[in-house]
Amino acid sequence: MTASEHENRGPAVPSDLGGSTLPPVEEKQNPRSIGELVAGISERFSRLIRDEIELAKVQAAAKAQKLGVGAGLLAAAGVLALYAFGILLLAAVWGIANALPLWLSALIVGFVLLLICAILALVGIKSIKKSNEYVVDPKSGLINDIEAAKKGLATDE
Repeated sequence: MTASEHENRGPAVPSDLGGSTLPPVEEKQNPRSIGELVAGISERFSRLIRDEIELAKVQAAAKAQKLGVGAGLLAAAGVLALYAFGILLLAAVWGIANALPLWLSALIVGFVLLLICAILALVGIKSIKKSNEYVVDPKSGLINDIEAAKKGLATDE
């Protein structure tokens, strides 16, 4: 093999990897212009963006399907827990009815439930009032970002 033939061939792949020399590299006689290169890059970039958007759609659909199944199972668990809670309340009424009359045991269980509801409502109202202290203002955040970008551009010049 002459030196000119060796220069026109690709790098050799080690024989322990099962390869030999690569086929000859073809040199184009008419190289593409800068405009053609930029157009090619632009077209490939556009295709890349479209493909990434398509991939995001497919991934979002798969995630939505999994979330839907999870939400359905969670709703079923909530309904069954509600029924179980009712049965437990009935058991509490009957348990207390062993020592007191049935009507009085039902009244006691009902009063305890109302007391728990009142406590939860007060805690919820306090939490809502506390959340009103935080004002959501995306406009000021955007203005601060724009000002920071302007300052950054001004220091570059």
